[in-house]
Amino acid sequence: MGALFGVAGNSDTFLQTVSKSSLDAPGWLSSIGLDCYEYQCGRGVRVREDTARALGEKARQAGIALSIHAPYFISLSNPAPESLEKNIGYVTASCRAAVWMGADRVVIHSGALMKRTRREALEIAKDSLRAILRACDEQGLGEITLCPETMGKINQLGDLDEVLELCSLDERLLPCVDFGHLYARSLGAEHGLEACRAMLDKLANALGETRASRFHSHFSKIEFTLKGGENKHLRFRDPGWGPDFPPLARELVRRGWSPRIICESAGTQSEDALAMKQCYQMIRNEAE
Repeated sequence: MGALFGVAGNSDTFLQTVSKSSLDAPGWLSSIGLDCYEYQCGRGVRVREDTARALGEKARQAGIALSIHAPYFISLSNPAPESLEKNIGYVTASCRAAVWMGADRVVIHSGALMKRTRREALEIAKDSLRAILRACDEQGLGEITLCPETMGKINQLGDLDEVLELCSLDERLLPCVDFGHLYARSLGAEHGLEACRAMLDKLANALGETRASRFHSHFSKIEFTLKGGENKHLRFRDPGWGPDFPPLARELVRRGWSPRIICESAGTQSEDALAMKQCYQMIRNEAE
């Protein structure tokens, strides 16, 4: 099947020349050659059921695979009971919207360290995620795949090893590997062919080849600071920062993996997603 390429939210081109309504996004994305769309609920799950079902029908007609980004407020590493209750609410609301929409994946953040050691924060996050999975099952939402995301700031939980340990809790969990975040939190070290090979080896070793091969992903260039890591998302045409996509494309083609790659560039996500897809297809054609 090969990798699928799409966008997070609506690009400037779409908003300025096509429509202000996300209902028109699936048809447009299909018309320009993209494969998937990540609906953004970062500031809260506000989509109505009728709108979600209409979007899902348009996506089915256009052949666009859907996912949802859950609210940014989620902090799995916060042990407070009221925080866990809110986290469960955010995730189950996202999953319910996913069911209405026909989306199969929900991306979630893991949270900050909050002056704890990385191990202490990770153990709290694992307990929180177990509780969230139980709540999803109890509410009939267990078919939705949850995707813990690698994070870009150094003081956040969510390097690749931590996300893979979270995903070890249940076979239904898939990592959302944000290559821009990993580049930023490593201060540019996670970059290039050898780094991509090492990262994908970690996925295969932790999850098994079949499960790893369909991982979820975010990709964009990211500016970082030496003290904090991620500073801001950029566009592919912005100079001086990474990561570059061709090394990852070459490694995906070599392995024959089929991830879903969502572009999170700042406003140019549709153009940059297309650039990634064209690069990937060119390398794939060369390999055949």
